[in-house]
Amino acid sequence: MRVDVITLFPEALESVLASSILGRAVREGRVEIVRTNLRDFAGDARGTVDDKPFGGGPGMVLMCEPVFRAVEHVRALDERPAWVVLLTPQGQRLDQAKVRDLAGRDRLMLVCGHYEGFDERIRTLADEEISIGDYVLTGGEVPALVVIDAVARLLPGVLGAEDGAREESFALGATGGGLEYPQYTRPREFRGMAVPEMLLSGNHAAIARWRADEARQRTRGRRADLSRLPEPSARPNGQGRDPVVGQGEPQEE
Repeated sequence: MRVDVITLFPEALESVLASSILGRAVREGRVEIVRTNLRDFAGDARGTVDDKPFGGGPGMVLMCEPVFRAVEHVRALDERPAWVVLLTPQGQRLDQAKVRDLAGRDRLMLVCGHYEGFDERIRTLADEEISIGDYVLTGGEVPALVVIDAVARLLPGVLGAEDGAREESFALGATGGGLEYPQYTRPREFRGMAVPEMLLSGNHAAIARWRADEARQRTRGRRADLSRLPEPSARPNGQGRDPVVGQGEPQEE
């Protein structure tokens, strides 16, 4: 996958894109991330990309000309069609379903907003608009990093544990689209807090059921809006509750 980012501050993305799992994915060629400075497409030597809004009002608005020139230039850099995304608080709220949709595309172009937003005509360039939440940031660089990180980790080979993305919060595997089950590692006991005996039992089917039940309970308690699953039914042998399909024992391929 190729991701183009059009931004006024390409240097703001550098450290995150070079670090940790995302940096390794870039170095291994699993995702290509290209940053383009919007000021390079300004119509004057000063690099002006914004102006006062017609009708009055506070702040400045990103102008049509530099954004159109930048998008058209970047679009032509690669033969793969670019899915153009404006990062704006007016967009569709990003969730894991949208992340999966974006991860299925060959090429994304993320356009970062700034100041008081985009000239309305710029929206005609976009295939869609995305917001990362119901709040306003100073610019689109942080949302761009959120989108890139969330999408890249779903690409083949990016995560070391291939099952990791299927069993975490909001995934459609063991959590059924809800929150992830509790996780523990060594030591077995710390300051009076012990790891549940179930996780030490070695019974993988029972552990899968326990995790499915814990994921349901956590989702219902913390994110009722995500809780669309029926209550698990009691098992006749008293050994727990049946998992919802896709949540319990691993399914055969």
